[in-house]
Amino acid sequence: MTRSFLPLALGETRFIRPDVAQLRLPVVNVFLLGEPGSPWVLVDAGTPLDAERILRAAAQHHDLPPEAIILTHGHLDHIGALRALLKAWPGVPVYAHPLEWPHLTGQVAYPFPDPTVGGSMSLLSPLLSPGPFQFADRLRPLPDDGTVPAAPGWQWRHTPGHSNGHVSLWRETDRTLIAGDAVVTTRQEDLRRAVTMHPSELRGPPRYYTSNWQAARASAAALAALNPQYLLTGHGFALESPGAELAALVAAFGERGQPPRGWYLGHPVPVEVLRPGRPDPLRTRVLTTLAALLGLWWWQRAGKR
Repeated sequence: MTRSFLPLALGETRFIRPDVAQLRLPVVNVFLLGEPGSPWVLVDAGTPLDAERILRAAAQHHDLPPEAIILTHGHLDHIGALRALLKAWPGVPVYAHPLEWPHLTGQVAYPFPDPTVGGSMSLLSPLLSPGPFQFADRLRPLPDDGTVPAAPGWQWRHTPGHSNGHVSLWRETDRTLIAGDAVVTTRQEDLRRAVTMHPSELRGPPRYYTSNWQAARASAAALAALNPQYLLTGHGFALESPGAELAALVAAFGERGQPPRGWYLGHPVPVEVLRPGRPDPLRTRVLTTLAALLGLWWWQRAGKR
């Protein structure tokens, strides 16, 4: 039977395993791998407002910089505090999948977020910067052999769909899975639920920022095949014994995992290195619509004078 670890208070840290801590931030989780007081690794880096909370948790449990920062992917809510953290921790390397590199080295923006998938958070998603971001001076590639730097026993698994270079972290010995955003346990498309991490059934990746739904389903199936004992996600709360829920999600992915509508359902972004100059028709459509609405508002306001 699936057991839920109840949602944490904002800024609270909970050890799901003796050496795996979940830190709850306003709209996202980050993870600290390593027993308290021992060498450790940070997984993801939250939003631009989260640096102080991450630094406090690090000081409370480890009192030393991490050996490395591992990114499941590079969307703004997972790298937002990274620049401030790197300033506080000189010399700490950052690891990401090579398919994320164009977005993290100032070359190419991520595919534009889709506000048409439904939900209040989705409507606000065009405000989330798709980059590109610049961390070339500290960025390193994840090892080809699947190991996770400075985290013995952990492996990374390529789980594209939410982004091309999205990865999840897996430890076979106790079957602990850090899924990143490949699956989540809150309704991230709803602003209130996203902020409070209100419990929900296991779901697919955040809908407004997922650019290839076929790949996302395949990634969810690959994670279900691992049969994890502990499941930790980038948004929401941790689950114990989630096998049945993962299987149900994959079986009904068209209803539970992906939106009923949306740009990327019919226009998936290929899982490949995205090059500078890549056209982004959704960005053009959204910005044109916003400009038209702003112009209409201004015209109506001017007419009332």
